[in-house]
Amino acid sequence: MSDADTLRTIRHPGPVAPVRHAKAVGEAVELDFTIEPGKAMETGLGEGVAAAGCESAYVDIRSARIAPFRYVMPAGSPGPSHAAWYSETYAPEGGVKVEAAGAIVGRRDGAPFVHCHGIWRADGGPRAMGHMLPPESFAAEPLRIAGVGLRGAVFESRHDEETNFRLFASEATGSNRQSGRPALAVTLRPNQDVSHAIEAICAEAGIANARILGIGSLNGARFEAGPPMESYASELLIREGRLEAGRARLEVAVVAMDGTIYEGVLVPGENPVCVTFELMIVPQA
Repeated sequence: MSDADTLRTIRHPGPVAPVRHAKAVGEAVELDFTIEPGKAMETGLGEGVAAAGCESAYVDIRSARIAPFRYVMPAGSPGPSHAAWYSETYAPEGGVKVEAAGAIVGRRDGAPFVHCHGIWRADGGPRAMGHMLPPESFAAEPLRIAGVGLRGAVFESRHDEETNFRLFASEATGSNRQSGRPALAVTLRPNQDVSHAIEAICAEAGIANARILGIGSLNGARFEAGPPMESYASELLIREGRLEAGRARLEVAVVAMDGTIYEGVLVPGENPVCVTFELMIVPQA
């Protein structure tokens, strides 16, 4: 029985695209740079990636003080134009301390564009999770950023007819790649199990072992331990992702529409993409 026979599905407004993922091969470049205080996160991340000679990247943001800070959470769509949408904008007074966040740095209309999910806490407040608004969120102290950049491949923001969102699509850039480590930029379409999709893409590319970095959204979630998440829209961060002997293991944090944060290892075959997943797959020996 295939995933399509058993998975939860969500109906998006546009025609279903026949190809369910996009993939581009680039050269992986380890990143390590600092965003200076007072700089917008989108600007600082874009500058750091460009300074390394990269066209795109996945970066980690940890133990970071960001103020002012703006974010949204997953929400139901107000009308038939989309299957899901975003909440009102939240602006915690005094900013937040980021526990962990992951960001895809790509391009939109020729300029840097950043898509970021994470977990944070305002002073004296509970943990919260959602979708950071990087143009409206500013470094409050020097922020050291680590990640993996890409040369020869990019996450390009384009209108997606199926979901009616502007989404990142993985694309080759045509620029010359050096003979460094390869990595895959991957984007996944809705209504397919994220673990099985990763495994199939890696098998086709001849990859048996890899680091899996990225963010995305799920239509509900099932974990190896703990209660399930039933929310049909969510925001997800891969806390630790591995492909070992061709099998994906994804330890994630994901927030539901009511703000509840779920954490755990996803059960393969039971976690369908809601809107998109954006992944960097870095092969390992």
